[in-house]
Amino acid sequence: MIRLGLAILLLALGAAAPAQAATCGGDFQSFVASISREAAAQGISQGVIAQALGGVTQDQAVLSFDRRQRGTFNKSFEQYVSTRVGPGRIKTGQAMLIRHASLLSRIERQFGVPPQILVAIWGLETDYGAGDMGKLPVFRVLATMAHDCRRTELFQGELLAALQIVQRGDLGMRDMIGAYAGELGQTQFLPSSYIKYGVDYDGNGHVDLRHSVPDVLASTANLLKTAGWRAGGSYQEGSANFEAMREWNRATIYRKTIGYFADRLAGGN
Repeated sequence: MIRLGLAILLLALGAAAPAQAATCGGDFQSFVASISREAAAQGISQGVIAQALGGVTQDQAVLSFDRRQRGTFNKSFEQYVSTRVGPGRIKTGQAMLIRHASLLSRIERQFGVPPQILVAIWGLETDYGAGDMGKLPVFRVLATMAHDCRRTELFQGELLAALQIVQRGDLGMRDMIGAYAGELGQTQFLPSSYIKYGVDYDGNGHVDLRHSVPDVLASTANLLKTAGWRAGGSYQEGSANFEAMREWNRATIYRKTIGYFADRLAGGN
């Protein structure tokens, strides 16, 4: 779903820009060479740079998709939620609450975010990890978007963050597959959010948001807590927690859908 919501989120998300941004537009390979030098200056190894950016090409389909995203949320809440929260997704979500009850309880104690909110986000984004996490090479996507002059500093920051994910050993190159803005994993983190909020909750030394359910759910909770989530508080529209979810998605209709879904998972009316 982040393919829909992220276009709005990206307009305001404060990803760290490179200290000396590469010049957008112009020859694409010259741009790649420039951003590669910036990555090396930030400590990314030549091996990682070569694997990620060697031979990378522009993807015009990504640019076309990005331009179509304006005004995605043009339905009423009732229309939108009816397409996102159905009986099957609720039933599976309730099963996930039971299956991961111990993990979710531990996360709630540490981060203050209730299980139903985390499972709602998880379900909406990728059907609890069983759905579409994206099929596009992340480095091709991010290099394409960074070269485009509309939001070059934002996406240069995302590209450098994606390189850092590989540099740290969190994901290998074959797992750097995502959606149309470079979102990764079961709850669709931008690379900069992956670096900023990712938690190694299974204790294996890596933040793996593609394969590790503990890492996925704890990292999502950490994002919300860092954004100001208040334990035990309401998450309905107008509350502090509803505002905290702006860090997840700035669109009001999407945040209302998270709350609605969470209530259905928890057995509310």
